[in-house]
Amino acid sequence: MATALFVIDIQNDLAADPATQIPHAERVKAAGDQILSAARIVLETQNDEVATPCTIVFVQHEEKPESGPLVRESEPWKLVFEPRAGAEEERLISKWTRDTFESNPNLASELKAAGVQHVIAFGIQSECCVESTCNGALAAGFGVTLLSGAHSTYDCGRKTAEEIEREVEERLRDKGVKIVPWKEAVGLWK
Repeated sequence: MATALFVIDIQNDLAADPATQIPHAERVKAAGDQILSAARIVLETQNDEVATPCTIVFVQHEEKPESGPLVRESEPWKLVFEPRAGAEEERLISKWTRDTFESNPNLASELKAAGVQHVIAFGIQSECCVESTCNGALAAGFGVTLLSGAHSTYDCGRKTAEEIEREVEERLRDKGVKIVPWKEAVGLWK
């Protein structure tokens, strides 16, 4: 099954700046490093019986200066993980809303034209861009998997980041999204 791996908003402000990063940035970055390493290995050895990535979509949120710190070309805006130069199966997508598909109206048709039927997602922030992009993928007709343990957010009020992660997973599971621990998913790709 042709699959797109979405790496959502793992940007310096959210994941690399100690003053502004989410509490579990190191966990998300460590998982992301291993997920991307495994995905890049299997890109050339597709197995149609297992949902392995055939393309990697790096999603980068962008804001206007009055809206937040993720201003194009600024240090906070830069990605922690980037597409490899010259790698056709890796692409960068900018977005201005939480839902990558809403910000990029042609994305679903482009992915479908490439044979993609399934989206695997991980990144930052669980209840914002990760959840919205998963919902956008569902609305566009894709099967969706969220990699548990490879997405997170900030603590909010009395809720910890981990509680928010679990709530997001429950909401998405109720909509038909597969919730799979990232190590288990990567193990299937090998």
